[in-house]
Amino acid sequence: MPDRAPFLNTAYSAYHHRERPADDEELTRVGPGTPCGEYLRRFWQPVILSDELRDLPRRLRIMGEDLVAFRDRSGAVGLLELHCPHRGTSLEFGLVSDKGIRCCYHGWLFDVDGTILETPGEPADSTLKDRLFHGAYPVREYQGLVFAYMGPPEKQPDFPVFDTYDLPGYRMVARAPTLWECNWLQVKENSMDPAHLAFLHTLPGSQGFTEDLGALGEWDWMETPAGMVYIDTRRQGDRVWVRVADFIPPNIHQFPPNADPMAKRTVINRPAATTWAVPLDDTHTMQIGYYRAPEGHQPRRGAGFGQDASRTYEDRQRVPGDYDAQVSIHDGMARHGLEHLASTDRGVTMMRSLLRRNIRAVQEGTDPTHPSRVNGGTIVTYAHDRVVSGIPPAATPEEDGRLLREVARSVVVEMIRTGS
Repeated sequence: MPDRAPFLNTAYSAYHHRERPADDEELTRVGPGTPCGEYLRRFWQPVILSDELRDLPRRLRIMGEDLVAFRDRSGAVGLLELHCPHRGTSLEFGLVSDKGIRCCYHGWLFDVDGTILETPGEPADSTLKDRLFHGAYPVREYQGLVFAYMGPPEKQPDFPVFDTYDLPGYRMVARAPTLWECNWLQVKENSMDPAHLAFLHTLPGSQGFTEDLGALGEWDWMETPAGMVYIDTRRQGDRVWVRVADFIPPNIHQFPPNADPMAKRTVINRPAATTWAVPLDDTHTMQIGYYRAPEGHQPRRGAGFGQDASRTYEDRQRVPGDYDAQVSIHDGMARHGLEHLASTDRGVTMMRSLLRRNIRAVQEGTDPTHPSRVNGGTIVTYAHDRVVSGIPPAATPEEDGRLLREVARSVVVEMIRTGS
């Protein structure tokens, strides 16, 4: 297979475009032993809502691994390999017990850490259960989500707590997961692509920007101690609207609200959502995370307009949303050798470069970059929305564009300097 498709420079030339370059395995393949998969496993990943673990176990597929999640009657949560180590029966049919989960077939009982507590039917003097463990991953419940660490046990990082988890004046709730039938990377690249906001979300009938925010803005990207941000900057008279969205490696994004007209923007707004794109396998991704809203307002519920395939096919063709645009990229698995990236894709190329550096670090035996806590506390992030007043337009549109970018960068630089 060629690395790149030919650059077509004549009309009616599809005949020369039929060979398809291979997909970018380094960034897209997520199974055990793959470069990207081993990188993603070095972080805590949300795998299920806490509320979904009741009296029955739940079968999960995370990064190509088949698992079972359950809450035993003591309240402890386990995440085990799906198939019983005795004869391979699926533990999705297991019996949740006072302590652990029991295989329905021969009654072997497993604790949440994989300890085999009982092997009914074995002789009383059998030491099998004392010598054998079942595969298990450590989990952590936090504000309505169950997180798992699926990497090397000796490399387990601290559980990350971001500054947006406990914002004064805001309320946060876990968001129900949605399934995206495509590779995780094309879902996540959307988070560093502000250009799509000015087009996809302003189609007639879409629920995107209001009219005064529909015009193209000035776009910029910066690396931060937490990862990187995009900055979308727009003007209304002497007021400059600065909208900053986080990408926190490997697969988190945070974005502020964007539906209010600029005239109503009188305070700094922190992110409306924190979202993980968790690969289920190479071509299926779960979006899961948190919504938040100011006290007295209800956090958003449900997937949101255009964030799933719930509308009819005709409706989605007439007014496509994020789901349609992203899932349709080369039928679920992007082939970067077919792309022709442009100036608006600078954030995508920066993000891929950031990910490659960390993926290769893991392959070379070093640790990937984790956002650091401030004085052992929370991790500072940068997504927010604000209006800066008293900035009159420059003499020409080109000069004003540079001025808007300077104002926006100064906002982010000051946040990095002060840590808030």
